[in-house]
Amino acid sequence: MSIAEGGIPSPNIWHHPKVYEIENRAVDPNGVIEPAMRAIRDWAGATVLDIGCGTGFYLPMFAATAARVIGVEPHGGLAEAARRRTRALPNVEVRQGSAQRLPVPDSSVDVMHARWAYFFGPGCEPGLAELDRVMRRGGTAFVIDNDGTRSTFGQWFSTSYPMIKPDVVERFWTDRGWHRTRLDMGWRFETRADLEAVVKIEFTPKDAKRILQSHTGVEVDYAVNLWSRGY
Repeated sequence: MSIAEGGIPSPNIWHHPKVYEIENRAVDPNGVIEPAMRAIRDWAGATVLDIGCGTGFYLPMFAATAARVIGVEPHGGLAEAARRRTRALPNVEVRQGSAQRLPVPDSSVDVMHARWAYFFGPGCEPGLAELDRVMRRGGTAFVIDNDGTRSTFGQWFSTSYPMIKPDVVERFWTDRGWHRTRLDMGWRFETRADLEAVVKIEFTPKDAKRILQSHTGVEVDYAVNLWSRGY
């Protein structure tokens, strides 16, 4: 399967798209993230860019009110799945490309959305330079990522990925003029088997075993950071 130049492999959705779809359906069951974004910058009538759109899970949500939605995904198979998902939506287009080489014109985007995709702090400077190029004046960019300082999932994440330092990530974004909104959302799965399958694609086998032995049920409290910046 073709990969766009600059594409950085994702350990979960690239190899397990069907399980990642289960994860997407389980995320934010009470709908916390979308209204928090709209309170900062609504996308009604806007041009929206979803970077690392995967199979296009969030594209229909944006398309419901946006004038135009462009999904960008480096993995050819996922990009094609996103096209199938949105083929009945005339205001959606999916392009294969990477965050470092966005296939969109200068000053053409009003709202950018990246959720657990590429923009993880130090190392994403080439993608931020591309945002400087493509964002319109008055536009807003959103990055959603894990908050490793709190929640059950945050504890799992910080223990399993100690190389990711929350204070370093926070300093990276704030030094560049981004604002953090702390959100408490969650995972809520239909079955225990679904939760177990998702944990196994997000963590190493050793860590997944430890996590699943310590946690019962089908729900997990989960904190995220919603980073935003105006242009």
